[in-house]
Parts: sequence; C-alpha cells; structure tokens
Amino acid sequence: MTPKELLDTMLGYLGFVVEIAEMQGEGENLTLQIYTEESRRLIGRNGEMLEAIQFLLNRLLQAKDKDAPKVIVDCEHYRSMREDRIVQRVRELAERVRITGRSLQLEPMNSYQRRIVHNAFKDDPDVATWSPSDSARIKQITLLKRQSKKEHSQQGAATSKSPN
Repeated sequence: MTPKELLDTMLGYLGFVVEIAEMQGEGENLTLQIYTEESRRLIGRNGEMLEAIQFLLNRLLQAKDKDAPKVIVDCEHYRSMREDRIVQRVRELAERVRITGRSLQLEPMNSYQRRIVHNAFKDDPDVATWSPSDSARIKQITLLKRQSKKEHSQQGAATSKSPN
C-alpha cells in the first residue's frame, strides 16, 4: 500500500471525504496535500490533528520499512501559510532587536518551528538566532544583534593591546 493509499484509508476510517495530491517536497520528502470540505476539522486546533495524522502515517510506514522516507501531510497548504505567519511574526520582533540592540527570547517552539526561524535569519546581516542544545529542557530561540565586522575588529584591537 502506498503512503497516499494508506492516508486515504486512515482518513476514510475517520469519516473524512478527501482528495489527496502527491508532491515531491524538500529534498526527498514526499508531501501529501489533502483537500476536503472539512479542512478545519482535519487540521485541528493549531494543526494538532494534522500533526497527529502525519505522526501515525509515518509510524505505520516505518513499521513496514524502517528506511521509509518521512512523509509530510498537509491540508490545503496550511503548513506553508503557518510558516509564513511564524516568519512574519518573528521578523517583527527582530526589528525591535535591530533598533534597540537588545536580545529577545522567543516563546518555546517545536523543532520544526525553530528550524524555520533559524533558516529565516541565517543570511540576515543584523540579527542572529541562538538556541540551546537539543538536550536543554526549554526549547527557545534568542534573537541577537549581530556585531558588524567593523565593531568586531575594533573590539578585537582593543582587547589585544597589552599594557606596557
């Protein structure tokens, strides 16, 4: 049974009438895009139902084949719209960091959301992101003002002067 067929069967048992489109996502990940009249019910509050369905689908696929690639389950492009909202909100907060120069700690996020934020700022010349190691209890990102190369070299020169 293909991932698409398995997802269709799962959703049928849950009482959903759906159309599923297969798309090749990032890297080698397969994305299954669901279209249904009941998208709000399928997505659930804050995407929790969608996350649970994706988790179950991947567990079933990996039970059959341990090397099965991860499948991303989306409903009417909910995930990409949510990613855009996360990035937009964090960019607004980053503007405060740019202006004040003070670091700002974001609310706890799951690993997927943290990766979105880190990627959004990886090439930003003014704002950097930092988060503790995966073993840390609290999963938060801190937005920091980057030092310009000029400021960095001036600090280096000031600290390298030795008293005579």
